[in-house]
Amino acid sequence: MRQILSFSLFILLSVSAFSQKITRDEYIRQWQLVAIEEMNRSGIPASITMAQGCLESGNGNSELSRKSNNHFGIKCKSSWKGKKVYYDDDRRNECFRSYRSVKDSYIDHTNFLMENPRYAGLFLLDPTDYKSWAKGLKKAGYATAHDYDKRLIRIIEENKLHRLDKKMTFNPMGGQTAHNLLGTDNSGALTISPFKTHKVTSINRVKAVVAQKGDTYEMLAQELGLKDWELYKFNDQRPGYQPVANEVVYIQHKKKRTTKDQLTHRVQQGETMHYISQLYGIKLNPLYRRNNMKRGEQPQTGQVIYLRNKKK
Repeated sequence: MRQILSFSLFILLSVSAFSQKITRDEYIRQWQLVAIEEMNRSGIPASITMAQGCLESGNGNSELSRKSNNHFGIKCKSSWKGKKVYYDDDRRNECFRSYRSVKDSYIDHTNFLMENPRYAGLFLLDPTDYKSWAKGLKKAGYATAHDYDKRLIRIIEENKLHRLDKKMTFNPMGGQTAHNLLGTDNSGALTISPFKTHKVTSINRVKAVVAQKGDTYEMLAQELGLKDWELYKFNDQRPGYQPVANEVVYIQHKKKRTTKDQLTHRVQQGETMHYISQLYGIKLNPLYRRNNMKRGEQPQTGQVIYLRNKKK
């Protein structure tokens, strides 16, 4: 009976998660900075990249985009050396590219257009002339839909995506007030009450921001002039980790220890070493060494964790 109930719960949760689709507005706000970054790199209008992402991925809800991070429907081609997935499209069981992250999909979309001779004429166009770019993509055969250019133009104009071509972003999602209160959510991540924008705060003299719904390390890195790998390192996180809403994200190296008036921390139920590291702005490895613990080992409720070297 327990197995049946567990399986039923799994099905219900799966259906619920699947039904929570991303809206177009949410999708645009989530990936607008990546589109602008790629425009800066290549000259491809951010409005065109964003509109193609919306259209080709169904605003990030298509099976190909959800399971393979392929947001532009790019097929394998003979030059592709990465991971592959197979779906029915114009023909049965066609090969599509699979990416490690959504950002990788955006980068490859840029490279695909820049390196393919059939699209060379596009780069002679005015980078703010999204209509000509849309028509050029259709003429070059990016998609088989007879009205592909009209679809892109409609998405751009209905959502005012031409603003992105002038590097005018839309307001980030979530957050209304600031209370400077630390806490945790169900994931066990250190959180702080949200700000309306990514306002910089300080913990243990280390600068940090508060992640909002839909944020990724890639988005935050672009906004703050950092590299995404730096945020992973600053926050002792593995590649591919994405922050939850209201989570504290350090934007510079944490300290090896706390200030002199904070010597110890008594562990509360459910707290991990990573949580304590984030709570006090301390690097994780020195925290483990100071407490004679192995990496990955977790403290017991009530245990005293030293935040600085023990007093002799």
